[in-house]
Amino acid sequence: MLNERSLTVHQDCDQCPIRHRAVCARCESDELERLEEIKYYRKFEAGQMVIWSGDKMDFVGSVVSGIASLTQTMEDGRTQMVGLLLPSDFVGRPGRLTAAYDVIATTDLVMCCFRKSPFEEMMLRTPHIAQRLLEMTLDELDAAREWMLVLGRKTAREKIASLLAIIARRDASLHMTTRAQDGSVAFELPLTREAMADYLGLTLETVSRQISALKKDGVIVLAGKRHVTVPDLERLMEEAGDDTDGGMLV
Repeated sequence: MLNERSLTVHQDCDQCPIRHRAVCARCESDELERLEEIKYYRKFEAGQMVIWSGDKMDFVGSVVSGIASLTQTMEDGRTQMVGLLLPSDFVGRPGRLTAAYDVIATTDLVMCCFRKSPFEEMMLRTPHIAQRLLEMTLDELDAAREWMLVLGRKTAREKIASLLAIIARRDASLHMTTRAQDGSVAFELPLTREAMADYLGLTLETVSRQISALKKDGVIVLAGKRHVTVPDLERLMEEAGDDTDGGMLV
């Protein structure tokens, strides 16, 4: 179940920042009205537990703003961050009774939650909701396979560049923006360097050193600790060890 210390908040669907990417992206007005009857919003503070692994899941939902981490704990107490939930990502699995991972708010987090049983019933009556969820699940699978490559084969510099590229692309897609006329991309880095180190399997010192090196080499420009500008996305992709196609961000 949701953490009892979470706060209920209100948000209109018409003003939802993830409306075009969420599981309800293709819903008509009457379907949104039915979803409205079974949904509620919750806000969590950074560091707060959203749900524990093994807990009964009585909800599913989407991240509206902020970032959460998926973490698995081993028998000896060691933990490993196995994924990040960014805005529009789906939490929970219809048909599964319990949570597979700990979900922790990495930053202040707002979630749009649906009561699980009514949502499962609506999926049966509304095929394009099930289709959209399938597409999102397959995208998540592709991202997990890509991340296996990042963690298993890439250098520290390539890991940092890969994470920055992923966040840049997601931010542009979420806000439906393209690159500036000069080809640059700008975004707010939602993770602390400590969180980046944990997710990438690096030390804090290595993360700081590699970010400084990317800045010194002109691959990124930093304003304060969190505002990142990428002057040339293709160059960042090259630093990540990935192919570039010269296309627009999607």
